[in-house]
Amino acid sequence: MKIDLNVAEDMIKKAKVLGADLVEVYMVSQSSLSVDIKDQDVEALESATESGYSVRVIKGDRMGFSYSTEINNWKEVVENAVEASRFTEEDPYLDIAEQEPLPKVNIFDPAVSTVKEEDAIGMAMLIEKEAMGVDKRIRRIRKASAEFSTHELVIVNSKGLRQSFKGTHVSAEVSLAAEEGSEAQMGWGFSSSRRLSDIDFGEVGREAAERALRLLGATRTFTTRGEVLLENSVVAEMLSVLAPTLSSENVQKGKSLLVNKIDQKVFSDKMNLIDSGLLDWKTGSRPFDAEGVPSRKNVLVQEGILRGYLYNLYTGKKEKVSSTSNAIRGGIHTPPMVGISNLFIEPSSKEYIKGYNELIRQIKKGMIVTEAMGVHTANPITGEFSIGATGLWVEDGEIKHPVKEAAISGTILELLSRVVFYSDRLRFYGKIGAPDILFEGIDISG
Repeated sequence: MKIDLNVAEDMIKKAKVLGADLVEVYMVSQSSLSVDIKDQDVEALESATESGYSVRVIKGDRMGFSYSTEINNWKEVVENAVEASRFTEEDPYLDIAEQEPLPKVNIFDPAVSTVKEEDAIGMAMLIEKEAMGVDKRIRRIRKASAEFSTHELVIVNSKGLRQSFKGTHVSAEVSLAAEEGSEAQMGWGFSSSRRLSDIDFGEVGREAAERALRLLGATRTFTTRGEVLLENSVVAEMLSVLAPTLSSENVQKGKSLLVNKIDQKVFSDKMNLIDSGLLDWKTGSRPFDAEGVPSRKNVLVQEGILRGYLYNLYTGKKEKVSSTSNAIRGGIHTPPMVGISNLFIEPSSKEYIKGYNELIRQIKKGMIVTEAMGVHTANPITGEFSIGATGLWVEDGEIKHPVKEAAISGTILELLSRVVFYSDRLRFYGKIGAPDILFEGIDISG
């Protein structure tokens, strides 16, 4: 399906004729190329093109919604949306966006959009080749993958909004095992960006190999309270659990541990938490959100104090505040919801930043957590968690041995109030970014 603005305009006209007060047309088109490699052979190669559109109408404070992947039946889709509005409840907070100037943000890389199949295969093979070359104990590669995609998004509505952008996305991933005797340890590597030159495919493989190798010989530890250094990938996992609690949608439903905490201290005063759609080349960046509201930077936590939540037009109107440009959609199939753009942790001052090795030297007795299991089971309302932890045991600033089957428990709010220092390795895993963070006074179970 080719995106056609003239058809979008026709949809709006027809919906208005049928009695809709407000109309929005949301159109997307995407092409992707993905490749999986195993033992330097192509295990899977897939090229796909997807497109579709949805129509959202508001008629007398009632919403109607319909979608399709076939542009030729747009009249029926519009009729279905208007008809659906007859059966929904009245809601005075429904609205669509106004036309506003857009910020500039770099999200389209021609090098991604022109990747050929043979090039994609070569890049994915490099991931596996470099991983195997690190050490002879790397014996099993589960799968090395690379994906390249280009997408276009258009939003047109009856308030005169006409917005569009094109973006690209590239990712590289591998999971593997290091083996020694009867022992096997898993390792993984991942990188993503909107720009091809940001991805070092060989490094993705080498990183996975090093992750697995450093855990060989892991033993159980004892129960204690001490310092814990969460590597950036683990912090990002924890932040992915925290992200829904920042949604005004969940706050308004009472399903967030941050309800009624605006202007209260919720985390360490050493911590800021930012959501921004304006970071060049990050995968969550875009000039406008899924309703057409211009992207912006939102400081959610400043020096440990909660300053705000994430809003779309609907939840913002409920509280008489502006959208924070955090409308998202699950493709064409759903109306707008609330979600993150690029969510990341940063130190509130540069004085709290140290090199990674310096963080290790700060540990008197504790653990570097390199992998965490069960993070997704954390309770989003109470913040309670108990996660399995794998990593490295440290005493007097020196790594002593790898650790397996440890556990760390507590609450997310308590954990994030015990920050000591951050590393200088801010890294994004998809839309979530974090540095390594050293915490104190953490319960470690053996």
